[in-house]
Amino acid sequence: MNQQIIRRGKIKTPPTKEVIDNIVAPNLKDAIGRTFWAYVDLNRAHVLMLAEQGIISKETEKAILKVNEELAQMGERPTFEIDPRREDLYFNLEHYLIDRVGLQVGGQQHTARSRNDMTSTVTRMVARRLYFLISERFLSLRRTLLTLAKANEDAVMAGYTHLQPSEPITFAHYCSAILAEMQRDYRRFSAVYGRLNQCPLGGTSMGSSTWNIDRKLTSRLLGFDGPIDNSIDCVATRDYVLEFISSMAIAGNAICRFCNDLYLWATPDYGYIEVDDSVAVCSSIMPQKKNPWTLEFIKGKTASLEGDFVSAMSTMRTTPYTYCLDLSGVAVSNLWHAGDQMKSALELLQATLRGLKVNKSRMLATARGNYCTVTELANTLVRKDGISFREAHEIVAQVVDWMLRHGKKANDITTDVINTISQETYGFTSKLTQREVDIALDPLLNANSKTIIGGTAPTEVTRQLSSIEKALSEDEQEHKNRLAALKAAKDAMVSAVQKALNS
Repeated sequence: MNQQIIRRGKIKTPPTKEVIDNIVAPNLKDAIGRTFWAYVDLNRAHVLMLAEQGIISKETEKAILKVNEELAQMGERPTFEIDPRREDLYFNLEHYLIDRVGLQVGGQQHTARSRNDMTSTVTRMVARRLYFLISERFLSLRRTLLTLAKANEDAVMAGYTHLQPSEPITFAHYCSAILAEMQRDYRRFSAVYGRLNQCPLGGTSMGSSTWNIDRKLTSRLLGFDGPIDNSIDCVATRDYVLEFISSMAIAGNAICRFCNDLYLWATPDYGYIEVDDSVAVCSSIMPQKKNPWTLEFIKGKTASLEGDFVSAMSTMRTTPYTYCLDLSGVAVSNLWHAGDQMKSALELLQATLRGLKVNKSRMLATARGNYCTVTELANTLVRKDGISFREAHEIVAQVVDWMLRHGKKANDITTDVINTISQETYGFTSKLTQREVDIALDPLLNANSKTIIGGTAPTEVTRQLSSIEKALSEDEQEHKNRLAALKAAKDAMVSAVQKALNS
């Protein structure tokens, strides 16, 4: 291969060392591993279309496709040396082609297109691959959490508001809440796909083309839902990048909050859960330590998603509505970083949940004593004594205060204490028996009694989880259908290429 021919249009000299070191080389390093396959597919689809439209001859089509098949056989990365003096990956691929079939034939591949619409298309193809990678892991995480929830429908624990004991729930009920938000987060993320999967190819630099190209054909061969209507919009828009990152950032926010709860509950002071040794680390000096390694990293990784969104938004908002490199290169780079962080967070959380141990006895024992049940004691006073809830609330608040001052727990409350307070506060003696007090203060009975929609009772939590599983199955099927459609398009393109080569 003649590596000395550097075609740069009217530009007479190669890029300076500073440009190569700070722009070209870093971009090439990223592009070689990320976009090579997409450029090859795009080239094949474009050449098939040019021949179908009679813009190039069948002989030219065959010669160009033969070289592109060589490139396709290289897999995800080119096996030949990439020269940074050629500015980018595409010009290196074009040089590879022209070196084999000559400028007269190889130069026809670039008819009716620009690096602008090519880059815009390749970026969407790579983002689409990232979408499926994230989607698969997100769905798998939801399935793992659902399994964990089903295994812990009987794990009664205190719920918390303001990090203070609130009311009895079950661990499954808590997981159901997380799953409900994950369902919304996933569907918000999934909705990005329809706007992502639109084809810019054919917009050329920004002003369309006088060649009679078939944009619907190239769009179909590349697995897109259809071509973008406006040629300027083809190359100027990256709003799907913002939507992609923001949907991950929103999902990451929920994941981080979930991990923060697990992080607290894994402390010996709570002791509600224990992470598996495979996702933990010991201190180098303190032998008693079992640090929840993965939870800390998940929280850190999801935090960076917001930064990626702000960075991409800030870069885009200062660009004109047309093609430019701060839009197509700098802003888009935030998507790749965000995707890497989201992928890592999803995988780490799934590994954590797979081995998570739930200490049901510790949860229940804590709930018995930490006063999370006294709201039901107030409700019982209302039902038994016919007083208002505000009166019952005041009595129970004073009971709790008295118990705490005397170093006692919730399950030590007696009718004697209640009656003393009720007499002092409102001048009456409650009709409650000790058995009724004990029933009201039992966290298991308390959680199991809430059968209304959204409640903590086992039957209601089971219903919630069944609804969540149904939605998850629908999302899994949508994922499979989209993958199948993309595979069918790729198979059709490969078949068309083989037919052209064998003609």
